[in-house]
Amino acid sequence: MAKTRWITGAAIALLVGSAMVMPVRAEDVQPVRIGVLTDMSGMYRDIMGPGSVLAAKMAVEDFGGKVLDRPIEVISGDHQAKADVGAAIARNWFDNGGADVIVDVAQSAVALAVQELARARNKIVIHGVTGSPAITQQACAPTAFSWSLNAYAISAPLPKPLIERGLDSFFFLSADYSFGKAMEDAATNAIKAAGGKVLGSVRFPQNNPDFSSFLLQAVSSKAKVIWLISAAEDTTNALKQAKEFGIAEGGQHIVVPLTYITNVHALGIANVQGLTFATPFYWDRTDKTRAWSERFFRQHHAMPTMDQAAVYSGTLHYLQAVAAARTLDGPKVADEIRKLSVNDMYVENGFVRADGWLMHPFYMASIKAPGEVKKPWDYYNIEKVIPPSEAAQPLSESQCPLVAQSQ
Repeated sequence: MAKTRWITGAAIALLVGSAMVMPVRAEDVQPVRIGVLTDMSGMYRDIMGPGSVLAAKMAVEDFGGKVLDRPIEVISGDHQAKADVGAAIARNWFDNGGADVIVDVAQSAVALAVQELARARNKIVIHGVTGSPAITQQACAPTAFSWSLNAYAISAPLPKPLIERGLDSFFFLSADYSFGKAMEDAATNAIKAAGGKVLGSVRFPQNNPDFSSFLLQAVSSKAKVIWLISAAEDTTNALKQAKEFGIAEGGQHIVVPLTYITNVHALGIANVQGLTFATPFYWDRTDKTRAWSERFFRQHHAMPTMDQAAVYSGTLHYLQAVAAARTLDGPKVADEIRKLSVNDMYVENGFVRADGWLMHPFYMASIKAPGEVKKPWDYYNIEKVIPPSEAAQPLSESQCPLVAQSQ
């Protein structure tokens, strides 16, 4: 019997040893999943949506398609610009292995809801264009990052150069949600600091088809600058009606801090020439931005927006951080995201602050006159580089608890 037991034990050992050296089949390796949570069907579809999904896939391709010896898969979800819908998708992804990281998000209410889920689960979320400053202020989280702009970055730097040109009185047309209020507050503070005056303001509902009464109030104010705070189709509708009213021809200057190249393309530059705004990205700014954007255009048939460019950069940097951390563990990857400098076509020598905000330049831009356009989508004049020190709210004024902890 002893001999029999010895043979059985040896056989078991041989079987176990064989199992240990058997190659793992490719189909048994779980992919690293990047979840692009975006607006695929609503008013923000053109500025993010399918283009953001493409941008994430381009980042995966440029990274090499694998990380930690695992394939990388891009999935997408449509949050419909609704916080409850976005939160439900994010919760399912985080809790059931649907996604290891969430990118894009953008819409403020959705972004704040997703950020709280990421905080509770130690998961990474990288926001594209998200207006609410709370993302990197009161609501900041160790594993959450803002990769493009917030209300401060596209509002605070603009008033001073306008006032220096004699455009020193302002009237606000603001979208009636948290992003609109945050942008108006940031711009108002900057206007007063630069010696300008705010002559009035009016709020309009999101997804508004008729701006006539709001525009008439702005015209009646006699303000030299009409400051339109809106996004997506609201911007298109407001600017179409402003053109019909002949506001620019009447001598008032229109500023739209949150301007997307897709809005300009839809309107035609003859209708928006001279429009002033701030942007973190323009496709035709450098050789690198042109090469990447032309590659994007061949697949998407539209030039990339700043949101889509930020999704590419954020996705690529996440994968680099995973490789450096050698794990998908959220806090460890977050540490590497902050340690590594950001270098790609979107930004050079960028870095992530303690509050999770990527530091990079912004650009004061205006829309060209039709006679200045040399090629398709050649719409912007870059008038001034706004350094990160001016585009970002100083850390000394931060309300993010992580900032105090890092000092």
